[in-house]
Amino acid sequence: MKRTFIAVMLMLALAAFSFAGGQVDEPTTLVYGTTEKVTDMDTAHAYDFHTWEIFQNIYQGLLAYTPGTTELVPGLAESYTANAAGDEYVFKLREGLTFTDGTPFNAEAVKWSIDRVIALEGDPSWLVTDFVKAVEVVDEYRVKFILPDSIAYFPSLVATVPYFPLNPNVYPEDRIVREPSELVGGELVGLGPYKVLSFKRDEEVVLEVNPDYYGPAPKVERIIIRYFADATTMRLAIEAGEIDLAYKTLNPSDIKDLSTKSDIITNQLQGPYIRYICYETSESVFADKRVRQAISALVNRQDFIDKVYLGQNSPLYSMVPMGMIYHTDDFKEALGDGNIALAESLLIEAGYSADNPFIFELWYTPSHYGDTEVHLAEVLKDQFEKSDMVKVEIKSAEWAAYKDKWKGKEMPMYLLGWYPDYIDPDNYTAAFAGTSGSKGMGINFSDPEWDALFNEEQTNADPAVRQAVFETLQQKWTVDVPTTPLFQGNLYVFTSSNVSGVKIGPTLIFNYNQLEMK
Repeated sequence: MKRTFIAVMLMLALAAFSFAGGQVDEPTTLVYGTTEKVTDMDTAHAYDFHTWEIFQNIYQGLLAYTPGTTELVPGLAESYTANAAGDEYVFKLREGLTFTDGTPFNAEAVKWSIDRVIALEGDPSWLVTDFVKAVEVVDEYRVKFILPDSIAYFPSLVATVPYFPLNPNVYPEDRIVREPSELVGGELVGLGPYKVLSFKRDEEVVLEVNPDYYGPAPKVERIIIRYFADATTMRLAIEAGEIDLAYKTLNPSDIKDLSTKSDIITNQLQGPYIRYICYETSESVFADKRVRQAISALVNRQDFIDKVYLGQNSPLYSMVPMGMIYHTDDFKEALGDGNIALAESLLIEAGYSADNPFIFELWYTPSHYGDTEVHLAEVLKDQFEKSDMVKVEIKSAEWAAYKDKWKGKEMPMYLLGWYPDYIDPDNYTAAFAGTSGSKGMGINFSDPEWDALFNEEQTNADPAVRQAVFETLQQKWTVDVPTTPLFQGNLYVFTSSNVSGVKIGPTLIFNYNQLEMK
C-alpha cells in the first residue's frame, strides 16, 4: 500500500511538472525526403554529392563556405598563409576542440587524415594526391601542406570532403569504412554541427545535434533523412505531410505541380550542375572543328528546356556556370541558338551538302540522368535535322557500358553532366580541354596553347591574371568546341510552410544548421 501511494504521488508530481512547463520537450525534428543514396561512410572513398552532403554536416573542413555562396571563410582553421612561391600553405587551427570521445583536434589529426586518404587511394583521393606532396606538423595547432607546384585554387580544394579531419581513434587507418558499425564505438561523430544517431542503409539516417560543436547550436535538433525509391512516392509524401522537405530528384511534372501548392514552399536556387555535349575530337567524324561549330550553332537551348524540362533550367553559354567567377556568354555571341544559316555555311566549308549530309551518332545513357534523357536526345536530333545537311542516329548504353565506350572512342557525340569537385572555373574547363583531363573524358582534345593557358591560371593566384586567362579560354571554346554547353540546372527544394533557411548555392552544399521550423 505504501509503495502504491508513493508511485501515485510521483505520477502526480510529474504531471504537475509537465503542466508547469517543466517537462523536457521532444527535439525539434525535420523529416527530409530524397531519392538519392548513401555510398561508403568514409571521406577517403565516397565520391557522390549526397554522401558528401551528410559529411558536410557531421564533419567540417579547415575552410568552409558561407552558406549559399562561394565565399570561403575559416572553418576548423582560424587562418592560413602561403609562401611567396605559392607551393606551401600553413593553416592555424582552432585551439581546444576535441572529438566526442575526448580525442584532441590538432595538427597531428589533420596530418593523419590526409595521409590516410593518400594511402587508401579511394575514388576522390586525386583531389589530394594530384595537389599535395606532403603534410607536416609545424606545432600542435599549425599544419603545413607542401605542394608540387603553385596552385592558385588550393584553398578551394581544402574545403572539399577528402580534406576533412577525422578522429584517428575511431576510423581505421588501413581500410575503407562502409557502415558506421565498422567504426570504433560504432558512432559517426565529427566536429560538425550534427552527429549520426542511427543509420539504416537505403531507409533512413537520423542526425542529432552534436553537443561538442564549437559553433552556434542548430535550431533544428534532429534531422531524419528518408530514402524513396522513386520521385512520385516522394512527391505524394510531401503532399500528405509525411515529410517536411523534398530534395533531389523530382520529375519536371512534379516540380511544376508542387510549385502551385499554397501549403508548400518552393525554393528555386541556381546550382552548379551543368549539362553539355561531348565530341570525340581525335578520330571520329567530329575531328574537324568546323562541324563541331556547326552542330553547336544548331542547338536551341530554350527549345529543349521548355519541351523536356518544362522551363525549369537555364540556358548555358559557357562551360563555366553562371554565378561563378569569370563566367562569360561567348557561345551565345559567337554561335547563337538554332542558327541554321551559320551551321550550313560551316558544313559547306567542311565539304557537306544536302546530297552529302553530315551523318553521325548521338549517344545518351537512359537512367543515369533520369527519365528525361531520351526526350533530350530526341529533341536535339530534331534540332540538328532542321538542316537538310545533317542526319542523326540516336543510340544509348547503360552507365557502366557508356563510360567504357567513351574511353574506347566508340561514341562520336555523347551527352554528359557535371557537378564540381572543387569550386573554381578550372574544374569546369581543364577537365574537358586540358590534354590529361580531356583524355579521361573521352574527348581526346589536346593543344599545347590550351595547356599553357591552363598552367597559367592554375599556378598564378592573381585574380586579374586568372580572369584574363578564363576569358581567353571561353572565347577559344567557341572556335575549337571540345564540348558544347547546354544548360545549367536549377535546384528545387520543396518544404512545408513552417520550414525556412534553405540555402544551397553554387557549392551545392546544404547546411542543415541553417534550417528553422516555426
